[in-house]
Amino acid sequence: MGGTSFRFRTVLAAWMTCVAAAPAWASIHHSDRDPLCVQPRGADVGTALLVEYYEALPARREGIDTEAYAARMQAGLEKFKKRVKARYSEGTLQRLLDNPNSRTRRAAVLALGLMGTIASNEALAGRLHDDDPEAREHAADALWAVWFRADSDENNQELQRLIHLRDADKAIDGLDALIRKAPGFAEAYNQRAILYFKQKEYDKCASDCEKALQLNPQHFGAQSGLARCFMRLRKPRAALKAFRRAYAINPNLDGVEDAIRDLENALGEEGRTDDKK
Repeated sequence: MGGTSFRFRTVLAAWMTCVAAAPAWASIHHSDRDPLCVQPRGADVGTALLVEYYEALPARREGIDTEAYAARMQAGLEKFKKRVKARYSEGTLQRLLDNPNSRTRRAAVLALGLMGTIASNEALAGRLHDDDPEAREHAADALWAVWFRADSDENNQELQRLIHLRDADKAIDGLDALIRKAPGFAEAYNQRAILYFKQKEYDKCASDCEKALQLNPQHFGAQSGLARCFMRLRKPRAALKAFRRAYAINPNLDGVEDAIRDLENALGEEGRTDDKK
């Protein structure tokens, strides 16, 4: 998971541990307030409040170390979440993702990352193509957060426990059991795929990536992971197709554009005329 600024990465560390655990194959900016935040009227009031809550999050000051900043940000995010939850529904936040004001979109993405459900998956994925770089960064990490809590509270907590086990075999056994219990939990398949990849079980990894994508077509991490499996399996055309699909979902993924170009060059005309869907 690359391309995210240090400041927003610190935010995520304060948010929830699952985002920090997101696989490798897969900053809140406080500047002058927008005119939207000044003397709002009518329907703009609700939008302006969301931006006001967002702007109240602590900025990192020179001389403050990472740990201190993370603690301040965690407190700020708890307050932000509480204030947003009291006034906004998930549906309203989804609609605000299309607001013409970039700060409104950033705030809505952050809020959905904190409190949204898998019902916001497609809407958040659309922000991966936002014109605003910070909104794109927020969207990628909000999606990871939503994916990790896409099932029941009990199953979400079990997934968190399993991915922090040091013994990979025990983690895989636990994920096997979790998947039997929750066969629709896409992130469980994706996390098992990561472990299979590390163990060089590339066929099993690819199978789990494909299952995760069947359940969650927006999962750019699984799509990129599938491409890397195909690379290890020496299937360059399949890898190229998978990388193109990952790029279509999330054009901000580190290294994917270069991988596409390298594969196209290696395959020559065959690569350029291959299915680009």
